[in-house]
Amino acid sequence: TNIIGTYNLLETSRLFLKSLPSDRLENFRFHHVSTDEVYGDLEAKEKPFTEYNPYLPSSPYAASKASSDHLVRAWGRTFKMPYLITNCSNNYGPYHFPEKLIPNTILSALNGKTISVYGDGNQIRDWLFVDDHARALSIVLSQGIVGETYNIGGNNEKTNIEVVESICNLLEELVITKPKNISFFRDLIQFVSDRPGHDKRYAIDASKITKDLGWTPIETFESGLRKTVSWYLENNKWCKRVLSGDYKLDRIGTSS
Repeated sequence: TNIIGTYNLLETSRLFLKSLPSDRLENFRFHHVSTDEVYGDLEAKEKPFTEYNPYLPSSPYAASKASSDHLVRAWGRTFKMPYLITNCSNNYGPYHFPEKLIPNTILSALNGKTISVYGDGNQIRDWLFVDDHARALSIVLSQGIVGETYNIGGNNEKTNIEVVESICNLLEELVITKPKNISFFRDLIQFVSDRPGHDKRYAIDASKITKDLGWTPIETFESGLRKTVSWYLENNKWCKRVLSGDYKLDRIGTSS
């Protein structure tokens, strides 16, 4: 998807642009949404990533995202594709797929299952509430300068263990009846072998989008996390459908 999918979108857009009259051509934008992982990782005291950091992806996933960024810039230069690129930090919020850290922690805790934390849990990520990211994308699409890259971050660097413990603390406050096998939600935390190629730290310098386009995140990590935990507590039916795989059947039925 990241490499071949992006190529297909670029080629389809290139052919579409050839058919547009000049007045419509001026309004076309190819907005490529990417990740901070293309920059690799940072040591504890290093400055956050700017748009001018070299690409040093660590994982196959990050390398595929870096590849897609390069494709977009190449189509921009070679075929005059009017593109915009945004590189964003970790998103979280409602409808987050359950395999990811925050929803996985919430749902595991509610079901009395082990909350697995990779390594020592001290990997650092910058967290951005999904609604803040959506606002940023809209602003970049409507006001961004063609050919520019904008980093989007939440100014919320947290270790993975801090995130997990914060969720456990919120669940202690919000959940009346705990699973029978525990006294406290944090009792479920268990450290497991680290992931291969697991980056130590991501951090985004979002000063460019703030200075040039006036965007800043509205949610703090604390306010966004509370909204997220509350949403999962109130939407158990959605969670069950995703975890069971029933949502795939709906998609197949719709497409047929």
